[in-house]
Amino acid sequence: MGMPLELESIKKIYAGYSNIYDALFKRFFYPRIKHAITYMDIKPGDRVLDVGVGTGLSLSEFPHNCKVVGIDLSTAMLRKAKDKIRSHRLNHIKVMSMDAMRMSFKDDSFDKVFISHVVTVVPDPYRLMSEVRRVCKKGGQVVIVNHFKSSNKVVEIVEKLINPVCKKIGWRSDLCLNEFINRSGLNVRQKYMLKKLDFWHILFATNEK
Repeated sequence: MGMPLELESIKKIYAGYSNIYDALFKRFFYPRIKHAITYMDIKPGDRVLDVGVGTGLSLSEFPHNCKVVGIDLSTAMLRKAKDKIRSHRLNHIKVMSMDAMRMSFKDDSFDKVFISHVVTVVPDPYRLMSEVRRVCKKGGQVVIVNHFKSSNKVVEIVEKLINPVCKKIGWRSDLCLNEFINRSGLNVRQKYMLKKLDFWHILFATNEK
């Protein structure tokens, strides 16, 4: 059985990004990634899942005394991540190609799950979150960095205008934060932005099955 057309389209988009992704997005994404992982309170021996690891911008931030598995749909992006693992000798990390909405991991496989800039890329964010909750242990931590629809009316108008363009380049700009929290099944402990005017939220949540 082949890959669904929508996923195939996403894979092609990010294959095109793979050679320029770090140069294009590191300035915007990395500060929030670094902040979120720093405050995850990862303990020695923890098993951590990085959903949508991409080219591996996050990988150097994980402590060496935990075990990290990074997954991504794009094999082209994962090649860049594997280069980082080799060059920085990140022996506690492995990455693999996998559809985040259909993970092959067993239930309760991970103590913590990190999801950066992914929930508005996948075709069904709630199926993604159902899988995240399945593979994360009860009481485990789920940390999300993502853009959600702004409550600022002026910004919201701009987002509506650019949403068709955003979809063409691989993400959507119309996902509502409160709706996402209510439907995700997570107990969100903290939600905030690093700056007063920012496009990205950081969510710290507990997986209460």
